[in-house]
Amino acid sequence: MSTATVGSRGKMPKSEKIPVTIGRLAKASDVKVTTIRYYESIGLIDPPDRSEGGQRIYDAKAVERMRFIRHARDLGFPLEAIRELIALSRNENRSCADVDEIARRHAEDVRQRIKRLKSLERELNRMIKECSVDKISDCRVIEILSNHTLCAHEH
Repeated sequence: MSTATVGSRGKMPKSEKIPVTIGRLAKASDVKVTTIRYYESIGLIDPPDRSEGGQRIYDAKAVERMRFIRHARDLGFPLEAIRELIALSRNENRSCADVDEIARRHAEDVRQRIKRLKSLERELNRMIKECSVDKISDCRVIEILSNHTLCAHEH
């Protein structure tokens, strides 16, 4: 079943047929038109055919690709990793070890980001706790933000 014809949130109604304008592609994939143009400019999606009036005309594969990219972005994959995943997906008989490695790298990046965010949260909570004054001139948050050496945690 082609995902381009499935009806639900962010999807094209069953009655909708391909070809697809950029506006319909944006709606079907829940991505802004400017983002689609950007992805086209950096080669994440293939340049579409054009109508006689110069309007971009996409096909079902473009809809599927945009949904793939959108889902990968929602999961936090960087654009370069998405580019690698797209390239790897073109060879269906290839082992998925390379894809798994990309996902593992991303999972490790997410773990490191969470670690940094937890450190930031501790530091912010400490700053807030230390600031119990009424006047800005005595505010510990302002003082700490003005002098990084007063931070208790590295971030």
